[in-house]
Amino acid sequence: MSELLSDKDINSELGKLNDWSYDGVKISKEISFKTYMDSIDMINLIAKEAERANHHPDMKVGYCVIVVDFTSHDLGGVTKGCIQMAKYIDTKTN
Repeated sequence: MSELLSDKDINSELGKLNDWSYDGVKISKEISFKTYMDSIDMINLIAKEAERANHHPDMKVGYCVIVVDFTSHDLGGVTKGCIQMAKYIDTKTN
């Protein structure tokens, strides 16, 4: 089972990523798209990888924008799995 990362480790990892924030419990990113269907395509891409990795985010869909939040639902904080998923998303959005 993954362990929670320290605030220092989380902030260090987020410094290597693009536009992720940390609120003490979860990491989050808002991603904008040219079309609504582009945002839905990204939601589906993230969902497939989350299922494969067994690390599922909370996602909110708006018009041409999504917000993705990662935290360990079991442990109540940010783990390596959260950071790995954030890295995956960055490779698909930048």
